[in-house]
Amino acid sequence: MFGRTFLGLAATAATCFGASLQEVTNFGDNPSNIQMYIYVPDQLAANPPVIVALHPCGGNAQQWFGGTQLPSYADSHGFILIYPSTPHMSNCWDIQNPDTLTHGQGGDALGVVSMVNYALETYSGDSSRVYAMGFSSGGMMTNQLAGSYPDVFEAGAAYSGVAFGCSAGAESATPGSANQTCAQGLQHTEQEWGDFVRNAYPGYTGRRPRMQIFHGLEDTLVRPQCAEEALKQWSNVLGVEFTQEVSGVPSAGWTQKIYGDGTQLQGFFGQGIGHQSTVNEQQLLEWFGLL
Repeated sequence: MFGRTFLGLAATAATCFGASLQEVTNFGDNPSNIQMYIYVPDQLAANPPVIVALHPCGGNAQQWFGGTQLPSYADSHGFILIYPSTPHMSNCWDIQNPDTLTHGQGGDALGVVSMVNYALETYSGDSSRVYAMGFSSGGMMTNQLAGSYPDVFEAGAAYSGVAFGCSAGAESATPGSANQTCAQGLQHTEQEWGDFVRNAYPGYTGRRPRMQIFHGLEDTLVRPQCAEEALKQWSNVLGVEFTQEVSGVPSAGWTQKIYGDGTQLQGFFGQGIGHQSTVNEQQLLEWFGLL
């Protein structure tokens, strides 16, 4: 939904090997005409995991490729990175779209899932190890993908995002939209939030993605309450209750909120952190089980 300009250079994120970010066309069903970019390291693991990395508003695949150190980790661990890119709505993901919020219906979400299927088929990927992460609009889309496609994603990590369905019914998902109710901290009960997810895929009884939710406590664009609401939602969906807080995790100034035994749901709130990317790649990849 929202984002800021990143100064990371794709050239520094790319490795000293021959691999590079490549566009893929004709990757499958793509109802909203979004773009697929993929990074396949030179030393690919057998049956490689796949991470979908989602850019913020105003961003694109190339920008987000240079926005974290995930490509370097892909080189050393052999996993595939997919960078979807949307040219629509000021480069914001369609988190308000009923199609994206419904399993198999369409929207940006179905296009992203087509990208995943393409990567799994083309590179003999491990369908049990598919993950999503993103910042701002990308973090919001991470929650939408986890809600609409629990059969595709094993885990997700959303940075400065909002709960699944939070923007449903809005006219758009841009910072300029007149309806900013969601980003200002729209509240529902745990049950109501959980029902939004369950109604996205009626009759689904399989496992649900493990989730991590990150947010800066000084974020005035997407309020910290948005993270609290997402945690309420996933707590209900996953059937785990809040158990404890731990200071200084993953680093000084952060507080970790643990739900259940911490293996399915965790939240992180940063003191002095506004609307900015806070990706700790090692911590993220440990959550995904890739380190």
